[in-house]
Amino acid sequence: MHVKAKQMAFGGLILAVTVVCMALGSVIETNTLFLLAAAAFFVGIVIREFGLRTGAAFYLAAILLGFLVTPNKFYVITFAAMGFYILGIEAVWIFLAKRPQMGHRMGIYWLVKYVIFNLVYLPCLFGFRSMLFQKAVSDQMLLVAVAVGQIALLIYDKAYQYVQGTLWEKWRKRIL
Repeated sequence: MHVKAKQMAFGGLILAVTVVCMALGSVIETNTLFLLAAAAFFVGIVIREFGLRTGAAFYLAAILLGFLVTPNKFYVITFAAMGFYILGIEAVWIFLAKRPQMGHRMGIYWLVKYVIFNLVYLPCLFGFRSMLFQKAVSDQMLLVAVAVGQIALLIYDKAYQYVQGTLWEKWRKRIL
């Protein structure tokens, strides 16, 4: 077994921070989405540093450990959805990076981003309508929720790009 000690130590520390972010979402209710997004961003950091397979293992370990430790399991499911999006877009990015001859790569990348997001978001929105909304919701209101989700995707994606491109690049030199 060829395991690098530095990679294991870093992965373990980031996994602990990820689970702490999930657990703090239950404690600090006003910052729940922020903390869950921050936890999901660590999935992308692990993927970019150590590869897709290690990132997928990290993602699954975070979900399992989150279910064991976090008091609110719904937040772990939300983290899983956010992390799945990041895992998916990073996999597509790696796939497209290996194919420079492919045309319209950025267009394909954005199309796949929306497909991955909507594969997670729309079934949750329509399937768990009673959990998400207190009262019966009209079809027009549901369409507004779909549109708001698309805007939220843009904000989430910009935040992820900022964290990866700016914040992590500054911290990376100090940590690794």
